[in-house]
Amino acid sequence: MEKKFKSYRDLEIFRLSKELAVDVHKMTLEELPKFEMFEEGSQIRKSSKSVVCNIVEGFGRRRYKNEFIQFLTYAVASYDETKAHLEMLRETGSLKKDLFNVLLQRYEELGAKLFNFREAVIKGHRPS
Repeated sequence: MEKKFKSYRDLEIFRLSKELAVDVHKMTLEELPKFEMFEEGSQIRKSSKSVVCNIVEGFGRRRYKNEFIQFLTYAVASYDETKAHLEMLRETGSLKKDLFNVLLQRYEELGAKLFNFREAVIKGHRPS
């Protein structure tokens, strides 16, 4: 990590994950069938918000490399979980194909950035 970040808000992965979590939250309330709002809808809302929260908590522990990496790893796991929920919603017919494709593509972009950020922390950790 060559850049110095003063706040988690300076992290692109935070901004992207938060934007996606908000969009997923809205999607579950506006696009899913009512019966999915409390089942799969609830699960995907939690996992998408967990990506954001783990980035924030990890950043708060950035002085401790192992903890920072651990929370970024949790963020990656929550990202994977969110993608699995998207796939389940699509495969069960609860989520329209075009919306699924847009969200999946955006999550894939976030996943690549999140993975690269985590690798950068592992290789060149310098607490700010």
